[in-house]
Amino acid sequence: MFTVHRYQTFPTVPEALAPLTAIARNLWWTWNPRARHLFARIDAELYDRVAHNPLALLKRASQRRLDELAKDESYLRALAEIERCQSDYLHRPSWFEEKYGKESESLGRIAYFSMEFGIHECLPVYSGGLGVLAGDHLKSASDLGLPLVGVGLAFSQGYFRQSLDIEGWQNERYPPNDWHDLPVFPVNDADGKRIEVAVTLPRAGGRREVKIQAWRADVGRVPLYLLDADFEANAPEDRALTNTLYGGDRAHRICQEILLGVGGVRLLEALGVLVSVCHMNEGHSAFLALERVRQIMTAHGASFVVATEVASAGNVFTTHTPVPAGNDAFAHDLAKPYLEVLGEPLGMSGEQIARIGRVEPEREGTEFSMPVLAIRMADRYNGVSMLHGREARAMWNVLWPGLAVDEVPIGAITNGVHVPTWLDGELSELYARHLGDDFLERSTDPATWAKIMAIPDEELWSAHARRKERMVAAIRARLRSGDRKGPAEDPSRIDRLLDPNALTIGFARRFATYKRGTLLLRDPERLRRILSQSQRPVQLVFSGKAHPQDWGGKELIREIVRASTNDAFRGRVVFVEDYDMGVARALVAGVDVWLNTPRRPLEASGTSGMKAGLNGALNASILDGWWVEGYSGDNGFAIGRGEEYADAGQGDNVEAQALYRLLEEDIVPLYYERDAQGLPRAWLARMKRSIASIAPAFNTTRMVREYVETYYAPGLRRHRQMVEGDLSAARSLCDWKARVREAWGAVRVESVSQKGPTRVPSGQPLGVVCEVSLGTLSPADVAVELYYGRAAVGGTLERGATAPMRSVADLGGGKHRFEGEIPTDESGDHAFGVRVIPHHAALPNRFAAQLVRWH
Repeated sequence: MFTVHRYQTFPTVPEALAPLTAIARNLWWTWNPRARHLFARIDAELYDRVAHNPLALLKRASQRRLDELAKDESYLRALAEIERCQSDYLHRPSWFEEKYGKESESLGRIAYFSMEFGIHECLPVYSGGLGVLAGDHLKSASDLGLPLVGVGLAFSQGYFRQSLDIEGWQNERYPPNDWHDLPVFPVNDADGKRIEVAVTLPRAGGRREVKIQAWRADVGRVPLYLLDADFEANAPEDRALTNTLYGGDRAHRICQEILLGVGGVRLLEALGVLVSVCHMNEGHSAFLALERVRQIMTAHGASFVVATEVASAGNVFTTHTPVPAGNDAFAHDLAKPYLEVLGEPLGMSGEQIARIGRVEPEREGTEFSMPVLAIRMADRYNGVSMLHGREARAMWNVLWPGLAVDEVPIGAITNGVHVPTWLDGELSELYARHLGDDFLERSTDPATWAKIMAIPDEELWSAHARRKERMVAAIRARLRSGDRKGPAEDPSRIDRLLDPNALTIGFARRFATYKRGTLLLRDPERLRRILSQSQRPVQLVFSGKAHPQDWGGKELIREIVRASTNDAFRGRVVFVEDYDMGVARALVAGVDVWLNTPRRPLEASGTSGMKAGLNGALNASILDGWWVEGYSGDNGFAIGRGEEYADAGQGDNVEAQALYRLLEEDIVPLYYERDAQGLPRAWLARMKRSIASIAPAFNTTRMVREYVETYYAPGLRRHRQMVEGDLSAARSLCDWKARVREAWGAVRVESVSQKGPTRVPSGQPLGVVCEVSLGTLSPADVAVELYYGRAAVGGTLERGATAPMRSVADLGGGKHRFEGEIPTDESGDHAFGVRVIPHHAALPNRFAAQLVRWH
């Protein structure tokens, strides 16, 4: 036997094709269909095999093919055009510069922290909706020219790859990421040496330093820094800290979150990136708030309290779920050693840090919540749909004791999707012909999208039919390459799976029990009748992953796979393995109906239905998340009327029956109602209304602009105000807060009386007088308010509103008289209360002092 000596060969990219490498290194190509087509022309089959990674494609392509393209005039012209388009995009004037002018130069930068980023399937550091939303956020930030950077983790194995056994049980694989093969590059200093930062973690009997390097991915004009601990300077157990997304035990998770939050802020400092606002996308990165405080204390010699005031001015927190499992919290005993390490450079004990992250600070030994830490260390917070904002206010009302739920200062910015990423390329060309070549630059303009209604039905239906054919071909190809071996995956059967002419319903998302992926299977016989009508066939396409520890979610997948092999459903129910962004693009562009069946109100937003709607699919959804805002009655279908059930089992039964009726009586008949030309005119009209209503409202251009105007710009300005004059404004505000807290025990409403009778003619204001003891405080330190509304059961108010009371007399001894009026526009039974809250012009919101005194 002879000795085998290994070697590698790789092609040389001809000089004429050199721009391909530069284009590939900026992820701008992921949302430019012509750029993607340019890479696919090199070798379409190889491009699919390397997960549409152009750098991997160029390393593996045939030298003969590259040499051939280097002489192909049409290809070189297309390459030159894409190179020009990329350059124009990267250097054109931006919306942010135009809106904020010279001020944009002094406001500072925004850092967007997220545990996952879904930019493209070739960069597998995402699991699902949270990461894809983060990726779309960066893309729109680039489009709008925001001075923003992204910070995440470079997972050496990313999220798992899914394979299903013959029984349909999910198995997880963790193939390694080769960072030298991905569209990223190492973050080096001016001398070409890797930049390193370190974080301190506890170990038995002491401390340990974990070194962090970073990789940079350019997302258009936005740099994304991915932190990496997997290199030789670290011990094996520390190298594993950036191995898998959402993997490992709870100790592993808290270490990852310290690396992300603390390590991310330190990396930006090492890079010289001056950040004024940090946006925490979920609570995973909340430890960044403590590191920002440490930096301010070090730089200015400030106290923890003053430094917290400054840091909080520039912190934004977005919560994404009302489901407890989605809100990271750590047991007290687990968190304690980590909090002691984090508190040490702040001059704080572990117990003092723990109090910041406990729902009830005084309850020692209770769990440490990352969202609570984020809320307490930020000035601005929001949910991701109007309904979710309501749920978030109810969930975290406990942090604002004394306030009605609807007054909790948690806002809402409804999610969106990045239109160029999720709009099918052929459909984009069709829209451009009818809406104008620059329609993507006017993507938030309803008038632009209203022109959809003028697209000839024949053109839209023909384009949709071709997308369905491509989707079916892609699904069959994926099933051929899958790991399952069974009758449904036999090669002779795969080509007969799915009919491009049949009504196709898609359901693809994370498989969690509350999303009810098997709701349609509750009555198999009724479903069989719906699917098997020879003249009106219906087929279901499912895809998605369950968290490796979510056994309930895995069981849902197994139930669907088993149904797909049942003779009653064979060929009509298909489960597509290993859901990723590539599969998602195919499904949202190809299905007729996008199904969404969460238990209301547990779907915070959801974005997959937005992507499908953008491509003309009709949503059939529970009225939860974004669909509450998106559904207009004629642009899709609603399952139920927005009911919420205390008994989950009863709700499942009722809504399953509602879904069957919707399919039998509305969706299936409407789809197969054809005219003499074979066109479903009523269905097409609804498709057009879906596109015209969803596209301008539910896109990330609108969403990111809202973040800028509602949170980023105010945060940038307030942070600048707090920093100026060696933190003089922050120090002054902290002194005022301390004075108010010290005096608050003496504040009380002594008496309240109405002017006139309790029965008031509608339209005549009700006058109210009260006497308030303020102790050492003055009327300028407080706001005295009337809180009024319709009287409800239990002594509460419906839709409470406020009216100010003004100080009219100093009664001596710290007592003051206040007067105010309540408008009486609506008749009926009403009630009111009087309260006192601290007031200062520099507070970020009315309730930031978190003190209130009621009569």
